Amino acid sequence: MYIVQFIRGFCMALADSVPGVSGGTIAFLLGFYDQFIGSMDDLLRGNLNKKKKALLFLIKLGIGWACGMILAVLVLTRVFEENIYAISSMFIGFILFAIPVVISEEKEALKAKPGAALFAFIGALIVIAITYFNPVSAGSSMNLEHLNVRLGIYIFLAGAIAISAMVLPGISGSTLLLIMGLYLPVITAIKDILHFDFKAFPTVFIFGCGILVGIFSVVKLIRKALERFRPQTIYLIIGLMLGSVYAVIKGPETLDTPQAALTFGTFHILFFVIGGAVILGLQKMKDVRES
Repeated sequence: MYIVQFIRGFCMALADSVPGVSGGTIAFLLGFYDQFIGSMDDLLRGNLNKKKKALLFLIKLGIGWACGMILAVLVLTRVFEENIYAISSMFIGFILFAIPVVISEEKEALKAKPGAALFAFIGALIVIAITYFNPVSAGSSMNLEHLNVRLGIYIFLAGAIAISAMVLPGISGSTLLLIMGLYLPVITAIKDILHFDFKAFPTVFIFGCGILVGIFSVVKLIRKALERFRPQTIYLIIGLMLGSVYAVIKGPETLDTPQAALTFGTFHILFFVIGGAVILGLQKMKDVRES
């Protein structure tokens, strides 16, 4: 069981580390999302027995997540900007292949409230609006070398928003960081610390505080939403995923050296297929484990 949780956490970290689908989506695809959210909520608010059980589960998951995130950070900054169009194509493959899986997994809930499909439109509109109206997306990624109060608040809020998206199946927290111009700067700052260069520590510390606040704020809300308004929440998740395709397409414009948005000419069909194959492979892993 420990190996299973390690693999789950590892896969979640790989998803969280790149724009595309969130770690929450991976948990959803692998069939343990409700247990994941429930464990986080129990750790924060449960009785002693629930806290112990939740802590054991999250430690096993967390070890795999930490290993996956460290590996991803050490590799990502070298390949991301140089291969942005191929990687963006793969992210779109993640998203578009994941949506039918989510629909299939939740078909009973979705059929129960077909009118809630409006929430899919709302979810897509939210992501598209954030991407379109954010001024950073039209320029370059943010420079974190000169930290000040205003930038610190922005990084703190970005951490809280990003972790909320990472926990929620749908839009990736990394996609939101990409939109906000913080994806490469944050990844680079974490990589510097892993190489024992601690000049970026204040930035990572502020970002981490934002993550903690985000977790405390959003976990109970998500759990209650899934319990009481599951169809609406699932439709919203699907909409967030659809909207994140637009965010990934516009992603190259947020790089340190801005590049043109992804087009049919720069789209890589092979990497799109690879992204889809990864999602189908994760779904197959779940089916094998449940059989």
